[in-house]
Amino acid sequence: MNQGALALNILKFLAPAVPMTVAVTVLSFTLALILGLAVGLSQISGCRPMVLLAKGYVDVLRGVPLLVQIFFIYFGLGGLLNLERFAAGVLAIGICYSAYLAEIIRSGIESIARGQHEAAASLGMSNAQALRFVILPQATRVIIPPAANEFIACLKDSSLVSIIGLRELTRAGREYYSQYFVDFQTWLLVGVVYLCMTLLLTKLTRHLEHRFAVRGFGMGVRR
Repeated sequence: MNQGALALNILKFLAPAVPMTVAVTVLSFTLALILGLAVGLSQISGCRPMVLLAKGYVDVLRGVPLLVQIFFIYFGLGGLLNLERFAAGVLAIGICYSAYLAEIIRSGIESIARGQHEAAASLGMSNAQALRFVILPQATRVIIPPAANEFIACLKDSSLVSIIGLRELTRAGREYYSQYFVDFQTWLLVGVVYLCMTLLLTKLTRHLEHRFAVRGFGMGVRR
């Protein structure tokens, strides 16, 4: 088999696993955003028990490798909660990344000048209204670039769920190699597929940065 036909054969084998990689990434990151927002807001809530609990959550999850968390959720909690591979993988990655997003969201909110809070209060807004209509819209411009980088990292880390038998892109590459013993071309093309998805996300990230950029707000408008 010539190299072109071999490459096409490998890509055909890998293609069915790409939607699983995308699904794990999107669902994990959506869960991470929801949890990260809740934890990030808890850290600046002013309620000491909530602040301590949120900081402990972040410190613990950032201090434990993602692979260990996947094992713990799938083999540990999975046995108690009867979790399937897909659910366990999404849950593990989502919880892990929520800790990083919580810090991004917290720092983004805290980067907004105190005067904005005071201006909202002078208009008769409650703390919740000020956060929703004044602080978060401005903080979003600060949050988007690092959060988008975490999204790209989440895509690459989705490969770790292959260790629990979920057939995503990396798992498909291992299966092809185990059947045909073609190593260099297989892993080269697995890397190329990941690179293509990462480049698409990078373009989306730049579009979002451009969409939310405001002159004089610390992010120049790209042309």
